[in-house]
Amino acid sequence: MKNIISKGILSLLILFMSISELCGQDIKERIGTDELLKNGINYFNYSDKDKVNFEVSVWGFVRSPGKYLIPTGTTFIDIISLSGGPLSEAKLNDIRVVRLKNDSLNIKEDKVIVLNYGDFLQDEKIQNVSKTNPVLLPGDIILVPGIQKSTFRENFSLILTAVTTITSVAVLMVTVFRK
Repeated sequence: MKNIISKGILSLLILFMSISELCGQDIKERIGTDELLKNGINYFNYSDKDKVNFEVSVWGFVRSPGKYLIPTGTTFIDIISLSGGPLSEAKLNDIRVVRLKNDSLNIKEDKVIVLNYGDFLQDEKIQNVSKTNPVLLPGDIILVPGIQKSTFRENFSLILTAVTTITSVAVLMVTVFRK
């Protein structure tokens, strides 16, 4: 009887270990509890457990703007790709990488790197990719400017506001002059 119970307990233990190995993640492999808590709608975790990871921000006219946790060695083109690429309204010739002063990284002053994404789309300029594809550093902010297209709804709202205001003033004047 003891033999059957010990075999049953051993089997359950092996089964539990197998399930936890398949479904769970080893605590030693985790990036950190702070990073696991950051899972908001605009926080993207592309970290690599075998590398040093850091955060950068992507703002502007890309498909998925937000904060990105990325491994060392990630380049400008990599982060643009991870963010879903530029939108059609993006100004591709004026993308900026803002690198703020950081004593621990030996960055003595704020720096703005202006990039032309269009260079990556033309064959004759592709030879210079290493110059225009910088490796990102912790805290970099990528700004993708663009021209906001006004939609029908926005235009209609603006026209409706103007017509309503003019109508209200006209009704007020008619009411005042009748008396």
